[in-house]
Amino acid sequence: MIPAVFPAPAKLNLFLHVVGRRPDGYHLLQTVFRFVDYGDSLAFAVRDDGVIRRLNPLAGLDPEQDLCVRAARLLQRETGCSRGVDITLEKRLPMGGGLGGGSSDAATTLLALNRLWNLDLGRSALQEMGLRLGADVPVFVFGESAFAEGVGEELRPVKLPDAWYVVLVPPVAVPTAEIFAAGELTRDTKPIKILHFSTGCGRNDLEPVVCRKYPQVAECLAWLKQFGDARMSGSGACVFAGFASEDEARGVFSRTPAELAGFVAKGLHRHPLHDFAS
Repeated sequence: MIPAVFPAPAKLNLFLHVVGRRPDGYHLLQTVFRFVDYGDSLAFAVRDDGVIRRLNPLAGLDPEQDLCVRAARLLQRETGCSRGVDITLEKRLPMGGGLGGGSSDAATTLLALNRLWNLDLGRSALQEMGLRLGADVPVFVFGESAFAEGVGEELRPVKLPDAWYVVLVPPVAVPTAEIFAAGELTRDTKPIKILHFSTGCGRNDLEPVVCRKYPQVAECLAWLKQFGDARMSGSGACVFAGFASEDEARGVFSRTPAELAGFVAKGLHRHPLHDFAS
């Protein structure tokens, strides 16, 4: 079968507040997620023998921990589907970058196979499966810009203005667990109401911890803050700033020092595969 190719877009956290901690140790968050038109892509070739495999595994990643494979196996197990799939991942998003790469890959796997395997599962069922794979997976299945609470799974749609983003990619991978375990992390930011959210509000509570541990992140932030309200996405390492037009964003990016890597991306209002679930 000729593989079908689907996008797995990056996400940005326009702000990220840690507002508490559950008894089980998980942190309670408030954030706004936005997708951008830059990310990974996945090719799926359906098999009739039930076998699920990645054709190009990432070096150093245990195949059993591969989120694409785990997502496909979970969907197969939960639905009793007899079909399998060969998966090929074109990786553009950095690991440990705070752009949701692995979570986006898992969500695209769920959404694409929901269609390719003719399962016709609803969005809520796929979001529930996604949460079992990781806290950021449900928002990619939700498929819209979202105000998120809980551990990131309580989602409400939010309207955002058009924007273009300059995203810088420091040459480090930041382990999420390490940052959330840091003793100096702020865990008691006062919650805000969705009605009070506006672009530019809030901050990223993880940013000071990451900047102290990873000076490369602090350096990228300092450079980008010359041109706008630069922030870190997720638990890092990537940082971004938003601009009203493509010309403005590309103008800033053209001034990026040669040693800084990154990209320019347009903010999306919906995930490209939003209509793959109802």
